[in-house]
Amino acid sequence: MLVAALGHVFGPNPERGVFLTSDGGQHWEQVLHVDDATGAVDLASDPTHPAAVYAAVWQMRMHPWLDYFMPQAGPGSGIYKSEDGGAHWRRLEGLPAGSLGRIGLAVARGSGGATVYASIAVEGSALTTAAAPRGKAGLYRSDDGGATWQLVNDDPSLASSYFGRVTVAPNDPNVVYVMGRSIRRSSDGGRHFDIIVGAPGGDDYHFLWINPTDPSHMITGTDQGAVVTVNGGVSWSSWYNQPTGQFYHLAADDRFPYHIYSGQQDNGTVEIASRGPYGAIEGRDWHPVGGDERDYMVPQPGNPDLVFGSGLGGHVSRFDEATRQAAEISPWPVSTYGARPTTVRYRFTWITPLVFSPRPPHAMYLGAQVLFRSVDNGDHWTVASPDLSGATPGAKDCDRPDLAGARACGFGVIFAIAPSPLAARLLWVGTDDGVIQRSSDGGAHWRNVTPAIAPLWGTISTIAPSPFDTSVAYVAVDTHRLDRFAALILKTADGGRHWQSISQGIPAGEYVSVVRADPERRGLLYAGTNRGVYLSQDDGATWQSLSLNLPTTCVRDLLVHQGDLIAATQSRGIWVLDDVEPLREDPAVLAQPVHLFRPAPAWRLSGNENRDTPWPPSTPLGENPPTGAVIDYSLRSAPAGPVRLTLRDAAGRVVRRFASDAAPEELPADRYFEVGWLGEPPRLSAAPGMHRFVWDLRYPRPAALKYEYSIAAVWQRGAPLDPQGPLALPGRYSVTLTVDGKDYTQPLTVRLDPRVHATAAALGQQLALAQAVDSALALAVATHAQIGRVLEQKKESAPAAFRDSLTALADGGDSSFAGLAGVFANLATAVQSADGAPTQGERAVFAAYRRKLDRALVRWRGWAKP
Repeated sequence: MLVAALGHVFGPNPERGVFLTSDGGQHWEQVLHVDDATGAVDLASDPTHPAAVYAAVWQMRMHPWLDYFMPQAGPGSGIYKSEDGGAHWRRLEGLPAGSLGRIGLAVARGSGGATVYASIAVEGSALTTAAAPRGKAGLYRSDDGGATWQLVNDDPSLASSYFGRVTVAPNDPNVVYVMGRSIRRSSDGGRHFDIIVGAPGGDDYHFLWINPTDPSHMITGTDQGAVVTVNGGVSWSSWYNQPTGQFYHLAADDRFPYHIYSGQQDNGTVEIASRGPYGAIEGRDWHPVGGDERDYMVPQPGNPDLVFGSGLGGHVSRFDEATRQAAEISPWPVSTYGARPTTVRYRFTWITPLVFSPRPPHAMYLGAQVLFRSVDNGDHWTVASPDLSGATPGAKDCDRPDLAGARACGFGVIFAIAPSPLAARLLWVGTDDGVIQRSSDGGAHWRNVTPAIAPLWGTISTIAPSPFDTSVAYVAVDTHRLDRFAALILKTADGGRHWQSISQGIPAGEYVSVVRADPERRGLLYAGTNRGVYLSQDDGATWQSLSLNLPTTCVRDLLVHQGDLIAATQSRGIWVLDDVEPLREDPAVLAQPVHLFRPAPAWRLSGNENRDTPWPPSTPLGENPPTGAVIDYSLRSAPAGPVRLTLRDAAGRVVRRFASDAAPEELPADRYFEVGWLGEPPRLSAAPGMHRFVWDLRYPRPAALKYEYSIAAVWQRGAPLDPQGPLALPGRYSVTLTVDGKDYTQPLTVRLDPRVHATAAALGQQLALAQAVDSALALAVATHAQIGRVLEQKKESAPAAFRDSLTALADGGDSSFAGLAGVFANLATAVQSADGAPTQGERAVFAAYRRKLDRALVRWRGWAKP
């Protein structure tokens, strides 16, 4: 097996070129190495003649500033060929003169390695339509194994530094596919192309696999995910079934449930609810909100119907939820996308930071090389700073600067804006060229507080002012664009006069994109790296992984909001760690034999409100947070006996009990669907370690003759059985964990769903009726069982008339105990259908059927007399 290794994007390294393994990857040999600045970017061969292999090598180097539009080319780029399966290589001639850019290769199947296609970018052609000065970009073809080449199509957009994939149909050497913002297909060897898939805006297609035995089956990889065609590209599957969102920055509003806002690479913007009303987070729970891909989306404090978004090159929008219109409100609506900094008035690059101050009057700040400020929702802007990037007026030699020259020439821009949560006029700003600035008077005066430990062009990716002390701030310095893969988190305790590194414990090879301070516990910090999430409970002195079930992925931003930790990942969507309350306690409690953490207040929610057919298993759904009280506890070792959990109300009355040795609930119900709908029932664990248990805030389930599965189901997450126990009232409760005879107790507060406006009296009436119904139901069920036992005992000795009369009393219609139990079971569900006082109809039905129950009991007692 051969592997093409491009190497580091932002610096030289020797691990570039082509590597060969002959033992399944246990050992590797570098069989092609041009130099430390040139790596291999593509490999191609004819599977029917694998000895002939072609390798494309690319000399490229990106810089910490935005040089996306600068030539990514060099004289080291080219095509190499091996005739012995990759053991030995020689460089091919006949390619365009000058510095070449990225090259994509494809070999026609069955040609014996003779027919080769190459998409070649040349210096000056990357992402442009201009021809190269010393050679032409485009698609080349060789039919003699690379000895000679013919330019078959000189369209420079067929080759670029961003796209570089060519694919040949396995059954026809003249059918060629080229990847780009769309997929183009040629049926005449590359001379003419048609677009077979692609949308306005560009979907960025990077890879294409064609089934060698059925070319109508293809898979393509895009920025959004993988899609499949089985009809030669006439139609394609969806990428909306894959959690591949590349999110950059996070914001959230203060509604309940809160909504999350972000922009994602090549796929627009998102406002999404953190909890869906139908048991999961689904397509109906999100929508775009103006703005632009990759940048900031921020709701106006106190008014989430206005959402502000920034975008590439200085684009700024104001989205109105009522009209769904996005107004352009940039302070200088002239795009600087791809422009050199010396040619523009205000500099905006790939990321344009946009934030609101958390303090009244909630000024909005926007970053260029200067800081903009608006207090009227972007209708007017004022410049609130000088150039904060460290640029030098009149700097020279700005065409190909070094690090110092790039700063002097003004390539740097503001990358992070952090208004203090404690003082409205205190501002922190960081730039992508490594400058940290502080203002204590709303931007009138600025002090450069950059420490020597912050490297030139180390991106100040986030600043986290302390929520407890105006002199304290934490800074994440992203150094990977300096070719340094090491974590660098800084802390100041004196307003930026002195700094220290607090990165101990984050593994080597990981760089930091974000650091956040917990708003409730001093010294509790969270950090996101290119491989996951980390936690410090000692103000940065040490760090440990907090990734848990989070996939190994780049985490670009973190946000602590309403007790949750939200993560924006660069390839796996948005993730939420529900309820970080246990992290806010002293970590020393884990050394105790048993510890019951103080639970966060629990919202009293009715659960899944779906009344329609559930989404099928093939429909992707986000996971809702837990519904109920989240109870965390730790066991240092396995206890001698079962673990028990008891919930009591404020008067000390037991509401619910759970035990680790309790048998699984087995209820009479007709399961007429796949078992995958049932999900895993909650279980109290007695195993050593940390545990999380969720009490659904319900009293015990009433006894019933038969239970019905609710349509309010989510695949693998549960299909509720009705009737359920009544919901507990809002108020104060206690949680008691019992381990080996010792009790551990914590208080619990249950809060009313803030969207519900029912009075305490109304909810009390509802609970009283629900419990009365449950009692009547239990009495009907118990009496039905008694009659059954009598009939079983007297089935041989009692007269037939006696048995028939008892059978009718047990099961004979609406007034029988079975009929009454059915009515009460349905009524129990109806009474709990929404938060509020019982309806007149519910009260009337209960009264009528309670009288019927009493009459039936009189009849039964008459039969039951000796």
